[in-house]
Amino acid sequence: MKKVLVLGSGQSAAFLVAQLLADSVAEDLFVTVGDRDLETARAAVGDHPRGSAIGLDINDAGHRATEIERSDIVLNLLPAAFQHLVAWDCVNHGRDMLSVSYRDQTTRDLDLDAKRQGILLLSEMGLDPGIDHMSAMALIRGVEADGGRIVAFRSYGSGIPAPNQPQNPLRYVLTWDPRNVVMAGQAGAQYLDEGRIKIVPFHNVFERTWPCEVEGVGLLEAYANRDSLSYMKSFGLEHVQTMIRGTLRYPGWSETWGQIVRLGLPNQTLRIPDLAGRSYGEVVEMFLPQDAPGSSLPQRTARFLGISPTGHIIENLRWLGLFSDELINCPGDTACDMMVHLLQQKLSLTGDMRDLVLLVHELDVEYPDRPAERITSTFAVQGEPGGFTAMSRTVGLPVAIATVLKLRGELSLTGSLIPTHPAIYEPILAGIEAAGLRFTEKREALGPRSLDQGR
Repeated sequence: MKKVLVLGSGQSAAFLVAQLLADSVAEDLFVTVGDRDLETARAAVGDHPRGSAIGLDINDAGHRATEIERSDIVLNLLPAAFQHLVAWDCVNHGRDMLSVSYRDQTTRDLDLDAKRQGILLLSEMGLDPGIDHMSAMALIRGVEADGGRIVAFRSYGSGIPAPNQPQNPLRYVLTWDPRNVVMAGQAGAQYLDEGRIKIVPFHNVFERTWPCEVEGVGLLEAYANRDSLSYMKSFGLEHVQTMIRGTLRYPGWSETWGQIVRLGLPNQTLRIPDLAGRSYGEVVEMFLPQDAPGSSLPQRTARFLGISPTGHIIENLRWLGLFSDELINCPGDTACDMMVHLLQQKLSLTGDMRDLVLLVHELDVEYPDRPAERITSTFAVQGEPGGFTAMSRTVGLPVAIATVLKLRGELSLTGSLIPTHPAIYEPILAGIEAAGLRFTEKREALGPRSLDQGR
């Protein structure tokens, strides 16, 4: 029997665990789910005879190493900060690792060690990053086989509420780790736009947005996501004039969240004494400069941010509860911990709501024998009310498929990789399509002035 260790049982893990348990008899698997919260792990496994749940603090090096050594393959769904710990132990004990996190430098540097051990450390295997990379590579290779030359590549990902249903004022819900939402953009971003490198500091990420029309959804806003330039080599697109990877939200999210960033609330470094016993308004007050007495907290916040004290941004902050006298009563001691707790309360996906996952690739292509064209490939999946979210399904499915391929011996690559090799993306994309999840493609002719003018 092949032993699968799943690390992390958060929102994105639900479908993966269910799929592995569904395949467990046919593939002769036993699935162990480890999480710091034992009850969450138990809920993911249920009473399935081929599954078990364990309490596991990933910072407990001895316990972590023991569980990894007992397994045949490790599936890492923990926050990105822990990926290098898991990768190190997998190398030390000769175990393959599949991870949904971005490949950090430490994991990248383990490439030679992994090859010596004959194991695979495969990162960026979820939705975004994950399916986005795999579908992009398939699209790029198809264009090249058709004689095309890509001059601009834009790729967008999103997890938002499905349209045409009741929405909260921010038009957003949590379907993945709320800490990732709070700290989104913390590293800033850089991309290539018409041959010019653009760098966006952390505090400007949510201010530099642009409109993006998505068929079937409507007008969304985009902002740059991390380091787009690093994917030029990975995708074989060193020659393009535009390379942008971005995130999509409903219009209005960024202008509100950008002000939360300006306040400084996404901070996971500074420790606030007795955070749980303080109110949200009290903590916001800490981030404001000394001011003349007499005005209200919302008014002073608006004055500090340079926005209208009666405008919709202040009303959004009020709706979130940032000006309230309610005690925070959360674990942790940073403003980031406070925001995670607050978003979990205010932006949870209720049982009657559906989420929407989007991936959009937009390629401007030149041909030697015919007019240039823009190819738009769109992936849109909605969740099931009361069932699996679209996020859980699209994060978990590629990992589940890759797990079976690896354990069958059908994925023989070794080293520290992301899924840009055809031996990885071709069978996984085929499995995703077999599950009924498909991209739709649209092609439109481009004149000389339209080339590389997507924004």
